[in-house]
Amino acid sequence: MLIPFKNIEERVISIREEKVLIDADVAELYGVQTKEINQAVKNNPEKFPVGMFWN
Repeated sequence: MLIPFKNIEERVISIREEKVLIDADVAELYGVQTKEINQAVKNNPEKFPVGMFWN
């Protein structure tokens, strides 16, 4: 699944000078529920580099 860069770029926000995507926006981009994104991160921490997400 390819997501157009513009769709992602429009959802990026800045928090403490860090560019971030909110989990709900990631879920919407992939067409899943937010809890599915959070569960994927929880179940597969080795697939997500350190600093890629906050708990």
